[in-house]
Amino acid sequence: MANTTKHDLIADVSRYTGLTQADTKIVIEELLETIATTLEAGKNIEIRGFGTFYTKVRKPRPARNPKTGEVVPLLRRVVPLFKYSSELKKSIADSLLEKTPV
Repeated sequence: MANTTKHDLIADVSRYTGLTQADTKIVIEELLETIATTLEAGKNIEIRGFGTFYTKVRKPRPARNPKTGEVVPLLRRVVPLFKYSSELKKSIADSLLEKTPV
């Protein structure tokens, strides 16, 4: 099973909405830009029935380079995260369980 790319998303949304691919590309790119800008501002994005995009501060800690074994310090950092909704989780599980033979 191949991954879905941004181009695939644009084609699918365009097909279902009747918008041109050029218009759909603008909408999808603006949506992604808005999500990024909102997270950069330190705010969360909650899409009911889908999930929540948010950021989390990770503490500094020592890490190890697996190739050399050398200890490398990881600095304090902020990472973007996504927490799926229970509706999305159930929908995915139901869909994949139907496709999986017993």
